[in-house]
Amino acid sequence: MRASQRARGEDVGLVDAVLSADERRRSSSSRHDELRAEQKQLGKRIPKAEGEEKAELLRRTGELAAAVKAADAEHDEAAEETRTLLRQLGNLVHPDVPVGGEEDFVVLETLGTPRDFGAEGFEPRDHLELGQLLGAIDVERGAKVSGSRFYYLTGIGALLELALVNAAMAQATEAGFTPMLTPALVKQQAMEGTGFLGQAAQDVYHLDKDDMYLVGTSEVALAGYHMDEILEADRLPLRYAAFSPCFRREAGSYGKDTRGIFRVHQFDKVEMFSYVAPEDSEAEHRRLLEWEKQWLTSLELPFQVIDVATADLGSSAARKYDCEAWIPTQGKYRELTSTSDCTEFQARRLSVRMREPATDGRKSGQQVRPLATLNGTLCAVPRTIVALLENHQREDGSVWVPPVLRPYLGGRELLEPVAP
Repeated sequence: MRASQRARGEDVGLVDAVLSADERRRSSSSRHDELRAEQKQLGKRIPKAEGEEKAELLRRTGELAAAVKAADAEHDEAAEETRTLLRQLGNLVHPDVPVGGEEDFVVLETLGTPRDFGAEGFEPRDHLELGQLLGAIDVERGAKVSGSRFYYLTGIGALLELALVNAAMAQATEAGFTPMLTPALVKQQAMEGTGFLGQAAQDVYHLDKDDMYLVGTSEVALAGYHMDEILEADRLPLRYAAFSPCFRREAGSYGKDTRGIFRVHQFDKVEMFSYVAPEDSEAEHRRLLEWEKQWLTSLELPFQVIDVATADLGSSAARKYDCEAWIPTQGKYRELTSTSDCTEFQARRLSVRMREPATDGRKSGQQVRPLATLNGTLCAVPRTIVALLENHQREDGSVWVPPVLRPYLGGRELLEPVAP
């Protein structure tokens, strides 16, 4: 755990603080039990005692009562301190994750080839200019009504979002995921249990009056779906795909991606989520990545897959893969989807467990243990629209529609510019 904290760039001393608090918790518990046992033993002698002996026993039992109470209070305080400190520790990083910060990722593969617009004889427009030509994106009125980093999708833009959501949910359903529509407001237990009130807390919207949180991803609601439950092992894996609005403050992103809809405060997303046995989590992680690759390939977008470095994992992930699509006007790959193996981290915090036959050699019996959770973005709508418009644009401002979306767009093969 010390090595994991060091790789994340987090406080290594926190591990020792946890161990120290837990030692106080255990020693105070032992002391409480010893004092309580002595108290009970003396209590049995009092009825038979007389005179000075009885007085001494009563004095001693009084002392023990106070000591028991103090040990109990010390135990509760140490237990709470241990719990609080544990909540600050990130998940144990997978040993194969590249060590470093945001720029220290490793490219695992590149699929598709970016277009050479120069060879085609025209300069590509960015997604906002294209969105305005198509009558699809309105950021000026979004800012007027809600402030910066808000937007309207209008006309074909609104229809394009619905097409993306329907196509993504169709793929997920075909793959065996149960479709879900989830709450956008959750209690603290769900937000904290998934790890979003740690280093990511600055990006979370909190409603003080209600003590509720707006989710930044439906991962929170999906992880909390089986909170405080024991799932039968033969039901696993359980896979859910949810559509939900998402809300993020984008704290610390001042000046980044201020043009258009790439980085916004509110957006819609289709998210995959899996509950599996811990020993199956790595294989499930690869499956989630393959479903994300299938989706981006169906949209005919050039993209690369990266193994995210330790300091950029987020507290709940042991390992994370991102799929980054090529954005022509930026001349680089940008994150479109992400999938994380959270191993037992979230399940332990949310008390989601699995029941299975005992493996200790007994002929019968059951055992209960934490399971593993994983998540994967299938379609973050605004960023996907950015990539689609820029990669599939034509010189006249129209945009080619990939076949996978056409059934959800009335058969359209092109999105055409609208009259001014």
